[in-house]
Amino acid sequence: MTARLCVYVMAASVGATSAAAAQPALSIDQAVSEAIEKNLSLIAERWNIAVAEAAMITARLRPNPVLSGSADHLDWLGTGFDDANGAGPSEYAVRVDVPFERGRKRELRAEVASAAKSVAQAQLADTIRRLKLDVTLAAIDVLEAKAKLTLARQNLETLERLVSLNETRLVSGALPPLEVTRSRVAMLQYRGSVKAAELNVAQTRLKLHTLVGRRPGEPLVDIDEPLGTRPAPLPSDADALGVIARASRPDVLALRQDQARTEADLRLQIAQGRVDYTLGAEYRRQQGLNGTGNMAGLFVSVPLPVFNRNQGEIARAGAEHSKAERSLAALETTVSSEVVSAYQEFASARELLVDMERDLLKPAADARAGTAYVYQAGATSLLDVLDAQRAFNDTMDTYYTAQAAYRRAEARLALVVGAEPKDVR
Repeated sequence: MTARLCVYVMAASVGATSAAAAQPALSIDQAVSEAIEKNLSLIAERWNIAVAEAAMITARLRPNPVLSGSADHLDWLGTGFDDANGAGPSEYAVRVDVPFERGRKRELRAEVASAAKSVAQAQLADTIRRLKLDVTLAAIDVLEAKAKLTLARQNLETLERLVSLNETRLVSGALPPLEVTRSRVAMLQYRGSVKAAELNVAQTRLKLHTLVGRRPGEPLVDIDEPLGTRPAPLPSDADALGVIARASRPDVLALRQDQARTEADLRLQIAQGRVDYTLGAEYRRQQGLNGTGNMAGLFVSVPLPVFNRNQGEIARAGAEHSKAERSLAALETTVSSEVVSAYQEFASARELLVDMERDLLKPAADARAGTAYVYQAGATSLLDVLDAQRAFNDTMDTYYTAQAAYRRAEARLALVVGAEPKDVR
C-alpha cells in the first residue's frame, strides 16, 4: 500500500512537470493570496455572510395585515326569508386586522441580526487568518524539502566526482579496488537519499496544491523564494503582544460580537414577553326583505399573558449571555498563553539559527573541503572523506531544518497575535 502511494505521488509530480514548467512559481505571499481567492472551504465560509444579510432583511420586516371576508345568513338550505319566519337578512363583511408590535421588537430583531452578521464576518476573518498560517507553513515545508533535495543532489554530485576520480586512480594502479567499491556504495546511498528527497518535495507540493484551492489536473504549486531569511530582532515583550492579540484577533472579536448578540437577544426575548395589540376594522352590509344596510365595526384584540410570558426563551437567552461572557474570558486567557508560548518558540528558534550560522556552517564546509583536498593528494583515507561529507550533510540538513523552524515560529507568532509577521517585529 505504501509503495503504491509513493508511486502515485511520484507519478503525479512527473505528470505535472510539463505543465508546471509553464506555470510560474509563486512566492509565499502569492500562494496566500491565491488561497484566499480560491480555497473551497473559504468560499463556502463566505456564504455565511450572505445568510446573515438575509436574516437582517427578515428581522426588519413588519407583521403583515390580515384581510378576511365573510358571508353570513345565506339561504342556501332553502328555508326562505320572509315576513313570517323573520329569518335573515344575509350579511356580507370585509375586515382588516393590523398587528402592532410593542416593546421595540422589530428594532431588537434587527439588532440581533446585525450582531449575528458581525459574528459571521469576524469568524470569516479568523478562518482567513488560519488559512494564511496553513498555507504559509505548507509553503515553508516546500521550501525546506526543495533545499534538502538540492543538498542531496549536491552530495550525490560530490560522490559521483569522487567515484570518477577513484576509477581513474584505479586504472593507474594508485588505488585498490576495494576503495572504489566503497565509494560506489556511498554514491548509491546518496542516490537513494535523492529519491527520498524528491518524493518529499512532491508530497509537500500536493498538500499546498489543495490548500490554495487548485483542482485536480491543474499544475502543482511551486514556491520559489529563499528558505533562509535574516533573523529579525526579537519583537516587543510577550505581554505587549498579548495586549495586541486580545484587542485584534478575529476569534476574540467574534466572541465579543457574539456576547453583544446574546445581550441583544436577551432584550428581544424580554420584549417578546410583552403583549401585542391587533386593531381591526370591518365593513358589513345587510340585505333583506325590509331593505339594505351598511355598517362599520372596530375591533381590538389583546392576548392575555396568563401562562406564556416567554419565560423559557428569556431564561435561554440569559444562559447564552452568561455562557458567552465566560467563553470570552476563557479565550482571552488562552490567547495570552498562546502568545507566551509562541514568543518563546520564536525566541528559541531564532537563537538556534543565529548560533548555527555563527558556529557551525563554516567549520563543516572547511572540514569537507580540506579532507577532499587531502584525499586527492593521497594523504588520507576514503573513510575520512565520507565522515567529513556525512558531517557536512548532517550540519546542512540541521541548518535547513532550523531555518524552516524559525520561519514557522515567526508565522505562528503572527497567527496568535493576529497580525502580519512584519507587524510583530
